[in-house]
Amino acid sequence: MLTNSNSSFSMPSTFLLIGIPGLEGGTLWISISFGIIYILGILCNCTILYVIITEKSLHGPMYFFLSMLAMNEVALSSTTMPKLLGVLWFGAHQILAVCCLTQMFFVHLLSGFESGILTAMAYDRFIAICYPLRYVSILTNVILGKISTVIVVRAIVIILPLPIMTGRLQYCTKNVVYHSYCDHMAVVKVACGDIQFNNVYGLVVSLSIIGFDLMFVILSYVMILRAVYKLPTRQARRKALGTCGSHISVIFIAVVPIVFNFVAYRVVENTVSLSLQVLCSNIYILIPSLLNPIIYGLKTKQIREQLLRTPRPKTVTFKTLQ
Repeated sequence: MLTNSNSSFSMPSTFLLIGIPGLEGGTLWISISFGIIYILGILCNCTILYVIITEKSLHGPMYFFLSMLAMNEVALSSTTMPKLLGVLWFGAHQILAVCCLTQMFFVHLLSGFESGILTAMAYDRFIAICYPLRYVSILTNVILGKISTVIVVRAIVIILPLPIMTGRLQYCTKNVVYHSYCDHMAVVKVACGDIQFNNVYGLVVSLSIIGFDLMFVILSYVMILRAVYKLPTRQARRKALGTCGSHISVIFIAVVPIVFNFVAYRVVENTVSLSLQVLCSNIYILIPSLLNPIIYGLKTKQIREQLLRTPRPKTVTFKTLQ
C-alpha cells in the first residue's frame, strides 16, 4: 500500500475503474467498436513501420519521425485499451494502485511524446519547404537523434511528478475512479485532501507541452506559407502545400479532442456529461492510432506506391529435349 505521512489517509491498495459512466447499456457495441479500431490501428501502424524499415528510399528525416509516431501510437493505445476491454467484457474493474499510477505515467508520457513528434514533423516540413537545398545537410542523423532525445527527456521530466504527487495525496474511504483508465484528473478527484497543487501542475503540464508545441507548429506554418507564396507558379505552390496536407490532418485529429478534454475538465466541467468526457478521452487515444497511418498511407506518394506494389512473378522457362 502506498502511504502518506498520515497512515489513516493512505492510498487504497486498489482502485475500481468504472469504465464509461452512464453508458452501461451500450457496453457491448462500444467494446466491440473499440476492439476493432484498436486491432486495426495496430495492424495499420505496423504496416507503415514495416514499409519504412524495409524500403531504403524511405530512410529519410520525414519517415524517421513518421516511424516514431507509428510506434508511439501502438504503445499509447496499448496502455489503455486492454484494460478498458477487460472492464467492458469481463467486469475486471479492479486495478492495483501501483499499476494505476504506472498507467497514468505512461498515458501522459506517451501523449507528451506524440505532441513532441508532431512538432518535430512541423519543423521537418519547415526545413523541407523553406530550405530545400539544405534539407539533408540540416536534418542529419545526429540532429534527428538530438531532437528525439529532447522529446523523450522533456516528457519524462514534466510528466514524472504527476504520479508521484498523486500517490502522496490524502485518500479517505473512496477508491472508485469514474473513468476507463487512470487519467490524472480522474484519480485526483478520488482524494479527499487538498488537490489544488495537482490541479495547477496539471494546467502547467498542458500549457508547457501542448501549448508550447501548438505555438511552435503555428509559427512553423506561418513561415511555410510565407515561403510558399513567394514561389513563382501556382503548380509549385500547390505541390509545396501538398506535402503538408498529411501533417495538418494528423494535427487536427490530435488537437481537437485534446482541446475538448481540456475545456471539459477545467472550464465547463459541470455542463459536459461525464460519459462524454470519458468517451472523448478514449477517442483521443484510439482514433489517431487508426487514422494517422491511413492518412499518411493514402496521401504520401512514396508510401502509397510501396503499399500498392506487388511482387512480380518470376518467369519460368522450360528446356526442350533435343
